[in-house]
Amino acid sequence: MRERNLRVLEFTKIREMLKEYAGTELGMERIDELMPSGDIHTVEKYQAQTEEANTIISMTGGSPVQYFTDVRPQLRIAAAGGTLSMRGLLDVADVLRAARSTRTALVTEREDTPLLTDMGSRLATNRTLEEDIYNAILSEEEMADRASAELYDIRRHIRILNDKVREKLNTFIRNPNLQKYLQDSIVTMRNGRYVIPVRAECRQFVPGLVHDQSGSGSTLFIEPMVVVEIGNDLKQWLAKEQREIERILSEFSGRVAPDASMIASSIDILAELDIIFAKARLGRAMHAVPPKLNNRGCVRLMQARHPLIDADKVVANDLWIGQDFRVLVVTGPNTGGKTVTLKTIGLLSLMAQAGLQIPAKYGSEISVFDEIFADIGDEQSIEQSLSTFSSHMTNIVDILQNVTDHSLALFDELGAGTDPTEGAALAMTILEHLLNRGVTTMATTHYSELKAFALGTIGVENASVEFNVETLRPTYRLSIGIPGKSNAFEISRKLGLPDDLIQAANERLSKEQIRFEDVIANAEYHRQIAEKERELAEQAHLETQRLRNEAEKLKQELDERRETEIKKAKADARKLLLKAQRESEQVIQELKKMRSGQIREHEVQALRGVLNDAISDTAEKIQAAPADDNIPATLAPGDTVMLINLNTRATVLSAPDAKGEVSVQAGAMKMKVKLADTRIAEPEAKSKAKPKKSSSFSPAAREVKTECDVRGMTKEEALSAVDLFIDAGILNKLKTLYIIHGKGTGVLRSGIQNYLKHHRMVAEFRLGHYGEGEDGVTVVTLK
Repeated sequence: MRERNLRVLEFTKIREMLKEYAGTELGMERIDELMPSGDIHTVEKYQAQTEEANTIISMTGGSPVQYFTDVRPQLRIAAAGGTLSMRGLLDVADVLRAARSTRTALVTEREDTPLLTDMGSRLATNRTLEEDIYNAILSEEEMADRASAELYDIRRHIRILNDKVREKLNTFIRNPNLQKYLQDSIVTMRNGRYVIPVRAECRQFVPGLVHDQSGSGSTLFIEPMVVVEIGNDLKQWLAKEQREIERILSEFSGRVAPDASMIASSIDILAELDIIFAKARLGRAMHAVPPKLNNRGCVRLMQARHPLIDADKVVANDLWIGQDFRVLVVTGPNTGGKTVTLKTIGLLSLMAQAGLQIPAKYGSEISVFDEIFADIGDEQSIEQSLSTFSSHMTNIVDILQNVTDHSLALFDELGAGTDPTEGAALAMTILEHLLNRGVTTMATTHYSELKAFALGTIGVENASVEFNVETLRPTYRLSIGIPGKSNAFEISRKLGLPDDLIQAANERLSKEQIRFEDVIANAEYHRQIAEKERELAEQAHLETQRLRNEAEKLKQELDERRETEIKKAKADARKLLLKAQRESEQVIQELKKMRSGQIREHEVQALRGVLNDAISDTAEKIQAAPADDNIPATLAPGDTVMLINLNTRATVLSAPDAKGEVSVQAGAMKMKVKLADTRIAEPEAKSKAKPKKSSSFSPAAREVKTECDVRGMTKEEALSAVDLFIDAGILNKLKTLYIIHGKGTGVLRSGIQNYLKHHRMVAEFRLGHYGEGEDGVTVVTLK
């Protein structure tokens, strides 16, 4: 791609935007060199990489590429046998760390990012070298004591000597006999030696070496003789320290040298990954999408937006070319958006071919062009004595010489800048030439001749940008299929030009011109009406769809709620049935154990049959209960209802409360049930009594007892017997009951009393008094 075309279409500004999302300086440098590709396979790879990066950002929240410095110059020094500085080695460690962390983030079991996984697997790492450098070098000016055992020992000696020097000098300056010779009682350093400030006139009283003097000459910085020897030893140890540091740096440089080429390769991969993730982040900021790609010259953009215009102001447009027509002629008033339309298709094509996603709707399609030519703007040159027309024509000649059937040609105001008749003739000839060569072409113009040319030529289509005559403002909406009207007379009238002048100007137009403009105006009028009607129909469709979705959602929720309630009711009913069956078995066991001998075995079997028949009948009714019974809206005291969970009739005692619960009485039992678990009971049909199975046993015939003897039973058996005993007492309206459990180990007593604590019908209980059985009896008082 030619740099001039990239500049004209403002791709260079996209590069600057992209650099803001790069994380490394090398990535920014590479972005300055970013070029669109004309090979469809390469572009497909670029787009796939960007989409994979977008996937990783969605999962991790950002780019995995950490900041690093370009250390390729340092690597060349190390490979040549040179020694790197501490700063250089730290930079190498930064690259190794960035490569390791990026490789860890990309090389996973994920299957939706194969391209980036492959790039990550090619990153070279050396964690041992990386950690050794970080442990040994604290900063670009400081080596750690533990970098080597020798360095640690050297610095230990240096610290000891430093302490000795300071101790002797502090003793020296605190000596009252010597303080009068000092300018100040401090210890300082000059040329790496410890010195004290001495007055110049007292030099002979302080023996030592002079290392410096003040600017005025009044102060001499003297190293006293008592510390000169120690200072010499200190100098030697400091020299040893420097030699050891150099040795350590040389050793690290030698370890870097064998991996220099692999580290350099990792730097290239990291820079490329930095650009890929910058593309993905820019696309997310633009709300961009990956385009479909082809190499047939077909472009179809849906709700495309120019990426350099403020997102709150830009007008999205649909634009297509290359399928039914190869040449598109755009007409309309000045500042109406014609040039922006040209730049939009050109810039979005360049972005797509560089691997960037485009600001448009999903489903937009871009063709991969071998070159995108653009003659846009006035580039006349005073130095070259070129007029506006000459400048445009120079560009056009260059385009015609280099364009191919896989190129995109964009012309702004084709044929302008010269005689209108000749300019229109040239423009039509150029467009016809490009059409015959199969070049995808888009041009803007004001010439009516080009509008007519587009109407009468197969493969050429008109388009226009709208203009609101009432407000004298463009709407920037593009309409393909209808030529634009200049609106010169209407604009002039709105701006105050007298009507007689406008009428005189109108009379100078030929009848053919007037008729042509009227046809355009009429077509535009009907198109705008159709567009408004289409928008209203679309809004109505969307509203209808929304209402339908809400209705379906509500119906689904009601169905799910009804199904849930039915399942819950059946589950509750099954629990009640199972409980009733267990209790019936307990009654039968109790009857078997009765010592009176009045109940015979066949009577027990008859009772079992009656209970089982009742349970089966209830279960069948519950299973057969219709799912669409009407739940009563409210109930009043005295109403008769059917309790669906118990399949029994009950009388309403009170109206539903705030929780939706109602008090009812079923037989001798009073309870609270949910309104949703009730149904209006049908009147009982009066019919002749059907004969029932006879049995000599009737619960009502049982002798009412106030005592229950559970001695000799297990705890579970005793609790079951007590439960039935209390129920019988409640039904017979007894107030005081006696439970005989014996004294024994106390297991039955504690179990029964613990049960009584939680029984809702027990008011209180106590152990028996003297004459009642004492600790072997529990006396229960019912509510």
